[in-house]
Parts: sequence; structure tokens; C-alpha cells
Amino acid sequence: MNKVRLGIVGTGYIGNVHGKIYSRDERTEISAVFDIIPARTETAAKSLGAKACTSRDELMENCDAVLVCAPNKTHKEIALHAVAEGKHVFCEKPFTIGADHAKELRDAANAGKGVFQVGFNRRFAPVYQKLRELLKSDKAHSAHIKMNRGELLNPEWTGDVNVTGGFLYETTIHLFDMVRFQFGEIEELTAYGSQHEYPELDEFSVIFKFRNGFHCTFASSSDASWHFPFERIETFCHHRTIMTEEMERLHDSRGTDPNFETVSFQMIEKEEKWGYFQEDRAFIDSIINGTEPTVTADDGFKSVELVEAVYSAIKSGERIRF
Repeated sequence: MNKVRLGIVGTGYIGNVHGKIYSRDERTEISAVFDIIPARTETAAKSLGAKACTSRDELMENCDAVLVCAPNKTHKEIALHAVAEGKHVFCEKPFTIGADHAKELRDAANAGKGVFQVGFNRRFAPVYQKLRELLKSDKAHSAHIKMNRGELLNPEWTGDVNVTGGFLYETTIHLFDMVRFQFGEIEELTAYGSQHEYPELDEFSVIFKFRNGFHCTFASSSDASWHFPFERIETFCHHRTIMTEEMERLHDSRGTDPNFETVSFQMIEKEEKWGYFQEDRAFIDSIINGTEPTVTADDGFKSVELVEAVYSAIKSGERIRF
């Protein structure tokens, strides 16, 4: 079997995470890398045994699939280039910035020849897979969800809206996708936001109502400190609470007494615990088997739609219906 030749655009932290995982996959070869900072291109090329490219065009000539791991606001341009070249595409979150851009990329991806997968790694994390498994056997009524950051200072670009597109795109979008994955499609939302530490909206409170009657509250803060757990889903069923704590563990409390069971994932390597390993394997599975990716361009579009709806609801003060 010929190996799938991978080209990585953007060789920062996440580009190297995927690169190291794929360097251990017998079905793949990291054939080319490109970063707008030449020194980073060279470092990654040496580390991964890949060709150091001086342009995106050169990278496209030397790969079958492209991993889009560059800054948020560049995702659409790079992904559209790869789709136009007939490549398979793995696009890191966010799918893109802005609803119109998201529609354009979704339509192009769906009309393209190759597999197009969006990088929502948490869908593959064992803690969230376990939550999904438990909810198949019990009906969830409501939930409280939070996803905070301790700061937007390190790395410094996390606080630059011209790079990220806004705080919701940089961090919170992960769990915006997760609520759809766990609880279904959203029917309407109400949102409130404020600005405190950074030159953008940086504190959010949202209420989601789903088509199936489920509802949840969602809080996200950009300056909440790094108190554990910075992300958590508390799901409420009939005399039952299922609570996640980051990617580390899950607590399951049933009945009317205070006892609970804990499932721990702490001893798993981070790449697997956070779902990176599984999502990378799934991308190659789809390419080799000719199957639909686990996280589609439509999923990517809907995550952007949610982000934009929250910003719109805060600006207008009105309820948003889908």
C-alpha cells in the first residue's frame, strides 16, 4: 500500500503535535512542511524528516493531503487552495472566521474531490466518548457547561483578535461543537457578554435550547485563572449527574444518595487523552476507506454559525433562532 503523503502548513505547536503522531503511523509519510517563518519550516523539516518548502505551491506539489495548522484567520485561504488542488484536507479549528466565509468553505469542501475533516479533537477524547456512551442509555434533561481560560497573555497572539477572530473562536468553539455532538441540534439561544481585561468581549453567558427539548447554560471567561477544571460539562438526568473534569476524569452520581463512581483517564498519554491521536487516525481511515470523515465541513460550518449567533445576540440583545 502506498503511504498517504502529508503536507503540514503551519509548524507551530499544533502542527508539530500532528506531525509527531503521523510520524508513527505506518500508513503515512510527512512529505512536506511550510511555515511563513523559514526557521520554523527548517526545524520541523529536520524533526519530521520532511521536505522544507518555501511556498504553499511547492508544498501542494509534494503531498496528497494537507494539514491546515496555521493561524485562525488564514484557514479559509489555505483550505480553499488545498481543495482546489484536489487534496484531502484536515483543517484545524476554527473552520474559518465569519459566517459568509464559512459558507464558502463548506460549499467548496463538500464539492471537492478529497476528504475534508475539521479538527475538533475533543470529540475523540475518551472522557467525552464515555459521556456520549452513558447518555445513550439515559435521557439528559439539562446541563451546565463552562470552558474558561486563565489568561490571553501566553502565547501573546491568543489575545489578538486580528489573529484569532475573537475569544469564542480561539477557545470556546471547542465546546460549542461538543454540545451539538452530545445533545443534538440547537433551536435557539440567548447570550450576554462583557469586556473587562482585553480589547474584545471576553466574558460570556449563554442559554441554549435544543430541538429535542434539552436546554443548558454555558459560561466562558477569558481571565478566570487556571483553576482546575477549566472545562467541565455537568449533565443532569433523572436522579443522576454526570460530570466531566477536563480530559482527566468523569464522575457519575446515580440515585438519591451522595455516592458516585469515577472513571479516570489521567494515566493515558496526552495525545490520546485529548483525542489528537484518534482524530488523526480517523482522517487517514477516511482517506484509505473512502468514507465520510467523522467531523465534516458541515460540522465546521455549524460551529462558526454558533459563534456568530452568540456575538450577534450580545450585540442586538435579541434571541437568536435557527
